[in-house]
Amino acid sequence: MDRQVISSLAHRDHPIAAPLHDTSVDRLLVRALPRGDERMLDLGCGEAAWLVRALRARPQARGEGVDVSPTALARAHETAGAAGLDGRLTLHEQDAARFTSPHAFDLVSVVGSTHAFGGLMPALAAAGELLAEGGRVLIGEGFWEREPSPAALAGLDASPGDFDDLATTVDRVTAAGWTPVHAHVSTPGEWDDYEWAWTGSLSAWALDHPGHPDSAHALEAAAEHREGWLRGYRGTLGFVTLLLRPSPPPRQK
Repeated sequence: MDRQVISSLAHRDHPIAAPLHDTSVDRLLVRALPRGDERMLDLGCGEAAWLVRALRARPQARGEGVDVSPTALARAHETAGAAGLDGRLTLHEQDAARFTSPHAFDLVSVVGSTHAFGGLMPALAAAGELLAEGGRVLIGEGFWEREPSPAALAGLDASPGDFDDLATTVDRVTAAGWTPVHAHVSTPGEWDDYEWAWTGSLSAWALDHPGHPDSAHALEAAAEHREGWLRGYRGTLGFVTLLLRPSPPPRQK
């Protein structure tokens, strides 16, 4: 079963593809889009849930999203059309790491998709290249809440060096010339809701379509994911969403 199809099915009941509740998303967007007429770019936008949420509440704002998944973008077009946002939302089917634009953006977001760039710091560098003067970057990344066990690493198909602890993550960001102006650390409840929604939505689809050739595979994928989470990385992998502005140049001595 195609991984993009699995992801689309798994996120039907939790369209924000990250462990954040709706209230957390809304609070971050209020901080990230203070004027309400900004131009926003989402790199690795998936089904464009962040963009749709932002534009629906801000009639003067405009947005662009970039993703490689035609399945996710088809859903994004459908959702945007139903919300009446077609004239203010542009979607690009391409590799986010290769995206260029003739204009800059007031907000560039990369939430849960830094892997498309090879990690946090390359994603942050790419976002900065597309940022307008005075703009902000919204970036979401995992971090180790505690030393990962072999079971946690297996559940995530990860290595210890894939993430840092929270303090080190922030240190790396600030050393690269960025200042956090707001942040949200996902709570255990947000993580649990996200994971139950992911595995539950995929399982429900399989049970509702018993005759589909992918039904058995979907159930297996949901069970494998649930096992890796519950017996592996639950309580070990954290998630932080940072709102950043470029730091001023160092003062001359």
